[in-house]
Amino acid sequence: MEAYCLLRWKASLDNQSQSVLDSWVGRGPCKWIGVTCDSFGSITILSLINLGLRGTLHSFNFSCFPNLTRLEIRNNSLHGTLPSQISNLSKITYLNLHGNHLTGNIPSEIGMLSTLSELYLSRNNFTGLIPTSMTKLENLSILYLWANKLSGSIPSEIGFLKSLKELDLSINNLTGAIPSSIGHLRNLSRLGLLLNKLSGSLPLEFNNLTRLKSLELGENGFTGHLPEDVCLGGLLENFAPAFNHFSGSIPKTLRNCTSLFRLRLDWNQLTGNISEQLGIYPHLDYMDLSNNRFHGEIPRKLGQWKNITSLKFSNNNISGSIPLELGNATQLHLIDLSWNHLQGQVPKELAKLKLLIKLCLNNNNLFGVVPLDFKVLSNLDHLNLAANNLSGPIPGQLGELSNLLILNLSRNEFTAGIPFELGNLHFLQVLDLSHNLLMGNIPQQLGQLRTLEVLNLSNNMLSGSIPTTFDNLWGLTVVDISYNELEGSIPDVKAFREAPFEVYRNNKGLCGNASSLKACTSIKSGKTSRAKRKKVVIVIVLPVLAALFLVFLIGGLLILLPLRRRQAQSRELQDKDILVIPGHDQELQYETIIDATENFNSNYCIGVGGCGVVYKAVLPSGRVFAVKKLHSLQESDKSKNLKAFEREIQVLLEIRHRNIVKLHGFCSHSKDSFLVYEFVEKGSLRSILNSDEEAAELDWIKRQNIVKGVANALSYMHHNCPFPIIHRDISSNNILLDSEYEPRISDFGTARLLLSDSSNKASFAGTFGYTAPELAYTMQVNEKCDVYSFGVIALELVMGTHPCNLISSLWSSISSSPLSSSDDHDKLLKDVIDQRLLLPQNQVAESLVYITMLAFSCLHLNPKSRPTMQQISSKLTSKHPLVSKSFSTIKLEELLSNNIANI
Repeated sequence: MEAYCLLRWKASLDNQSQSVLDSWVGRGPCKWIGVTCDSFGSITILSLINLGLRGTLHSFNFSCFPNLTRLEIRNNSLHGTLPSQISNLSKITYLNLHGNHLTGNIPSEIGMLSTLSELYLSRNNFTGLIPTSMTKLENLSILYLWANKLSGSIPSEIGFLKSLKELDLSINNLTGAIPSSIGHLRNLSRLGLLLNKLSGSLPLEFNNLTRLKSLELGENGFTGHLPEDVCLGGLLENFAPAFNHFSGSIPKTLRNCTSLFRLRLDWNQLTGNISEQLGIYPHLDYMDLSNNRFHGEIPRKLGQWKNITSLKFSNNNISGSIPLELGNATQLHLIDLSWNHLQGQVPKELAKLKLLIKLCLNNNNLFGVVPLDFKVLSNLDHLNLAANNLSGPIPGQLGELSNLLILNLSRNEFTAGIPFELGNLHFLQVLDLSHNLLMGNIPQQLGQLRTLEVLNLSNNMLSGSIPTTFDNLWGLTVVDISYNELEGSIPDVKAFREAPFEVYRNNKGLCGNASSLKACTSIKSGKTSRAKRKKVVIVIVLPVLAALFLVFLIGGLLILLPLRRRQAQSRELQDKDILVIPGHDQELQYETIIDATENFNSNYCIGVGGCGVVYKAVLPSGRVFAVKKLHSLQESDKSKNLKAFEREIQVLLEIRHRNIVKLHGFCSHSKDSFLVYEFVEKGSLRSILNSDEEAAELDWIKRQNIVKGVANALSYMHHNCPFPIIHRDISSNNILLDSEYEPRISDFGTARLLLSDSSNKASFAGTFGYTAPELAYTMQVNEKCDVYSFGVIALELVMGTHPCNLISSLWSSISSSPLSSSDDHDKLLKDVIDQRLLLPQNQVAESLVYITMLAFSCLHLNPKSRPTMQQISSKLTSKHPLVSKSFSTIKLEELLSNNIANI
């Protein structure tokens, strides 16, 4: 009977699902996939996980399985309602339907499963109220209902579930206050309520929950005080009430909460003296107290937080000096103490933080000089000391911070000249030295900053002419040199030519090919100037070019010849390993990679792509890399895959951008060929959007920053490289996110250089759903292919899922009938955005509207009608037009018109 019931349900599934269950034949179900029987041959466990099953549970005869104790059909594609007949599972103890598309109300009959211990209905589309009958399940220890569309309040009867250890109701539409009966759940170790619409103050009975290990209350509308006894039991590891309206001080029990691992109190209205309210936390990894009203001094005991990696105290009223002991927290990657009232000098002890990536001390009252010891912070990519009272010369040693991407020293009192050593920051993208007392000439070495995008030297006392080397700054998009004493012609690059007059005003006499400036009309002075420049070119540029030629010649021989000689030297390569490390990293050797991955053991696999498998490699020093190993192919396929391998090397050695994955080295060998990349912690954007819990962490602000980062990287590739680089496979799977959710474009195996003397035709490449429609009938590759893919990515971030149905319905209606003929155009934007997040408000909502409009413009069927990535990047970084309409009333039709002035 049990076999018959399973076969009948199998027949109701789609054809692909039936083929997955092809082992379900005959009358002996105990050997079928996912089936476990007891000694009498009766089914006790049915476990069907990640099989892609499509269908409903309407044909599943629950009464056929009187001895079933465990039913697990998670991470499939079941749809429809959950039948009330599920109550016939009289012996069930474990029920897991997580990660499907089930809809409708949770049946009240589920309260009849009196033996149930664990219930997982998370990541579905259930609506309606939480049934009160569920509170009669006295044996229930785990209840997961997160990531649904449940509404109403948390039932007051929840307190009857006295065996409950884990309760997660996050990412729903629950309203009202938390019932006081929750205090009866004294065994509770985890409580998740984040991303709802709950309000009011927390009941006093909250203090009864002394066994809590994790308490997540973020992004609701809670008021009042935090629970005083939140760590009374000494077990709390994760406490995250961020983005609420809590007031008062930090709970007293947190002071001695040594179990704490992650603390997020940011974006509340908390007060108190942090030096008195914080203790010693030996296990703490992450602390964010930013955007509150804390005062006092940074506690010196912070130096004893030996495992902390991120420390955020920004936008408070903290005073005093930065404690020297902070230098003892050697695991720190990020420090943000900006927008406080800190005084004193920047301690040189911070130079002991060798893992530091981001240091923000801006908008304080710090004085003195920048410590010369900072030159040892080789991992630093973001240094912001703006808006302080720092003085003295800018140390040239900052030029040794080889990975620096952003340097902001503006609004201080720095004197003397701009150190020429800053020209060594070859990956710098933002340089802001404005509002200081700098004088003298602009050093010509700054013209070596080929990746520079933003340059602000305004409000200083700089004099002389702008160096001719600035003609090489073709990546520059924003410039400001106003309020100086500069004279002569401006550089012949787009950022200078198209800049408004405001960026030039109050100088001694600038001229040049810009609409806001007068032309350099003096023939005599012009000839003299040109003559001088020719001499400079001859004396300086030619030796430099000769040196560069030798460097590139040698570099080319070292890097490319081993690849080109693969066939000619195949026998010799049988016994040789060629590992090329552009940065001459002594630790990064062939043997260390092989040892770290145990010869590419599958246990270290973190992803599979079209050309290879990606492994995680942890070196003896603790440094982590991602290693992409080329697939082992038949001889007939080797040349194709090797071309992709060589192309990826060629492209990544040419470019460096903070939003493009960094290549550390590569190995070419007859047995193993692989690329060594930076390890990007969060993984792919697709994996995060596919996880409701991780997607909830990816709030609107983070998503907007991802859109901007990807746009900036593509603009750099298309417009700021010697030859435009077309990626051809921009998808959410090829966008990686680091620990701060900063994006990195990866996988350049299909990339192409657009050369002026080539046809630029190629075979199809890319990911279906992201490739431009014109590639279906032409193989002509240009940058507008990437623009289309970017539009898909932007909409995917807005909607939280791939926008295939929306795109097809919108553009099919445009090509065949008026806009008003499509039901999709009547949809409101608020109804298609990711429902796992709260509705955006104020400026965040305006930005989301603007991003959606730009995304639609990228998806135009005619490639010529799509904007360039440079235009998109510029629009995203500049101040966008205000939206007059309420966010909840904006229709997709209005965004398709590409006219935000009407919104």
